[in-house]
Amino acid sequence: MEHVSDAAPWLLWLQDGQVGRAMRQSIVLYPGVEVLHILGMAVLIGAILCMDLRLIGAARAIPARILARHLLPVALSGFALAVPMGFLLFVTEAAALSKNPAFLVKLCLIALAGLNAAVFHLGPWRSVASWDSTIRPPFAARVFGAASIVLWLCVATSGRLIAYL
Repeated sequence: MEHVSDAAPWLLWLQDGQVGRAMRQSIVLYPGVEVLHILGMAVLIGAILCMDLRLIGAARAIPARILARHLLPVALSGFALAVPMGFLLFVTEAAALSKNPAFLVKLCLIALAGLNAAVFHLGPWRSVASWDSTIRPPFAARVFGAASIVLWLCVATSGRLIAYL
């Protein structure tokens, strides 16, 4: 465990608490939580990428609304697993991670991906009935889908780089 001398007191409190200590001291807890975090991210990103591929024009025979109805619960399940597991990983070395550039980039990319999804749902998704099946999605939907693919792949990449920076 690294103590960063200029870390905020709440970060030190967090990592030095019972959960942080347990995560560091257990031979199985940290790796188990890490596996669950990666599994959650894989489920989340996998579901999102499937939808994004449909948005950029693949598999037009599958209606976008039906695909979204099936993939949204999968994505939310992955998110519901990845976030608490990611928090537990963060608690292990909160002071150091708060200064890790890859970690900070990952958080920013997740926020941008969420913003991308929100703007998409307030914009192009509102007209989905006109391009739900067989018709090529409008340019704006394709742009949001492509941006989502890039953002989520960068989230995964920056997450992997945390260990190296």
